[in-house]
Amino acid sequence: MSHIPACLNPTEEDIQLLLSAKAHLGAQNVDTHMLPYVYQRRDDGVNVINVTKTWEKLVLAARVIAAIEDPQDVCVISSRSFGQRAVLKYGIHTGAQGLAGRFTPGNFTNYITRKFKEPRLIVVADPRADHQAIKEASYVNIPVIAFCNTDSPLEHVDIAIPINNAGKHAIGLGFWLLAREVLRLRGTLSRKEAWDIMVDLYFYRDPEEVEKDQEATAEKPAEGGNWEAAPEGTDATALANAGNWEATEGDWAATEGAAPTADWAAEGAANSGWTA
Repeated sequence: MSHIPACLNPTEEDIQLLLSAKAHLGAQNVDTHMLPYVYQRRDDGVNVINVTKTWEKLVLAARVIAAIEDPQDVCVISSRSFGQRAVLKYGIHTGAQGLAGRFTPGNFTNYITRKFKEPRLIVVADPRADHQAIKEASYVNIPVIAFCNTDSPLEHVDIAIPINNAGKHAIGLGFWLLAREVLRLRGTLSRKEAWDIMVDLYFYRDPEEVEKDQEATAEKPAEGGNWEAAPEGTDATALANAGNWEATEGDWAATEGAAPTADWAAEGAANSGWTA
């Protein structure tokens, strides 16, 4: 990567993140236009993506996005479940418009639709799944940035980022790296300090796993806050009687000093001269 500034080169940590997320593992099929991004083919038929070219295209896409003055003019789209959370998080952190779920036909071409938009740039998570958005963008001359696997079609795609868009960790990491690079180019985030947003926030989470985590979190305070359990080395009977007000020694109503001062009204009437 000698043709770009040294500050844009990937660090060792960035390469390790891409490898640990399996972003370099493509599909068994290869599209003709994706051949330059394939490093080699493994014995099991899986095509390995060149991670250096993945980073080059990430930086190029970030430079294009950062050149747009209004962040709202960038629209990020993902109809697949693996990329929906990453799209929404990307929109929150960079100010772009996030469209997660089914893309309604006519969003870019029919102004009568409720969610009609006129973005200057769109970013899609999968060219095959988001083909409707790419097709409409080509009608109105909107540039397209796409995360592409080795078998993804590149029709009407202007900037293809080679990555394993079928993995939930790989696609989440791709959007996280893109968001971080955009913030760095805008000057919001310094390159000398780490981004405080964890990459885990961009990963897809199964709803069943989320429910299990919530149930486990709700059970922990109940187990730790059992006040009825007596500590070790104490008499349970003594603790029970200590909190029983009715079983305490002595009756307050029958105390020794209650008899002489029982009738205050009678005593006051005898000592006073109001009846005289």
